[in-house]
Amino acid sequence: MKIVSKTVDEIEASLTLRIDSKAKALKKSGKDLVLFTAGEPDFDTPQKVKEAAIEAINANFTKYTKSSGIIELREGICQKLEKDNGLKYSPDEIVVSNGGKQALFNIFGAILNPSDEVIVMTPAWVSYFPQIRLWKGVPVEVKTFPENEYLPQKEDLERAINERTKAILFNSPNNPTGTVYDVKTLEMIADIAQKYDLYVVADEVYEKMVYDIPHVSIASFDDMKKRTLIINGFSKSHAMTGWRVGYSVAPLEISKQISKIQSHTTSNINSIAQMAALKALSVDTKYMMDEYKKRRDLISDMLEKANFKFFKPKGAFYVMIDVNEFLNDGKSTEDLCMELMENAGVAMIPADAFGAKGFVRVSFATSQELIKKGMERFAKYLKKS
Repeated sequence: MKIVSKTVDEIEASLTLRIDSKAKALKKSGKDLVLFTAGEPDFDTPQKVKEAAIEAINANFTKYTKSSGIIELREGICQKLEKDNGLKYSPDEIVVSNGGKQALFNIFGAILNPSDEVIVMTPAWVSYFPQIRLWKGVPVEVKTFPENEYLPQKEDLERAINERTKAILFNSPNNPTGTVYDVKTLEMIADIAQKYDLYVVADEVYEKMVYDIPHVSIASFDDMKKRTLIINGFSKSHAMTGWRVGYSVAPLEISKQISKIQSHTTSNINSIAQMAALKALSVDTKYMMDEYKKRRDLISDMLEKANFKFFKPKGAFYVMIDVNEFLNDGKSTEDLCMELMENAGVAMIPADAFGAKGFVRVSFATSQELIKKGMERFAKYLKKS
């Protein structure tokens, strides 16, 4: 008798977490290994944020909160949205969740019926497809390519739309490509969403990490606020991955449904983490972003000098490297990554799971010293000079 859910059984576990776990286990066992695997800032959570959490504990702020989050935090997020993005929302249109991942899951639950389709631009973060499927939706892939700076093309998007299409999902700045959607691309997506009456799910968790062009929220475009559902959080911008604080921003009728879902799953997020996030809203982390830009420039210069094919990232902290020329005799990208881990002392993520066969994703959320060391090993092992 098969006792597991067919829906869950058909979903693969995260490849990024599997590779990252293996790399960390090897490093813990004593192997000299440079990790370029995890999408996690290497900075410490700012001291003032940690102190706010300690103060919350000492003040016994340890009870249930409203399922959508404490009012002070939701008001603070509204102020952030107006200041940074030119968007005006009410606290009731904000739901604070256990990281951006739960915020995204809640949104799909709020808008999808069985067989509804969501267009996803690939390469894309590995959890998008499984989350859509968990709500009985159908993810529809629209490929993007480095020759177009990984920006979607209008004809490809329109070709993917039919009567079952419910939403377009995109992530800018993007994991894994590092692309940032410019105003022209956002206008094109907005026009299509309005023409076909679609929601737009905008994953903006990397919004603070932009190097060449500014981040612009598609919700700020004419007639787009009512159909845009924003995902954001504190994990990347404030080095708070383990605190698990994310949030969704959506029209009131959608936010009510999101809050309902959350009330029956996790109730509310950790009360102490909410107070830490409230403090984080007033903490400047520009020093982190300045350092990421230096690292972006360093790794890009090293790859260029070693004659690798890659897309120079405009945002986030990842770079995609084309390794197709090294995949001989049936070797897969995952095989190559395992080989690099074992023999070159470098851990990277095969980008197949993101929808980019023959590429590896390198996270430069690590020190300049380790970037130099790891990239030198990588280039030497693959005989590039």
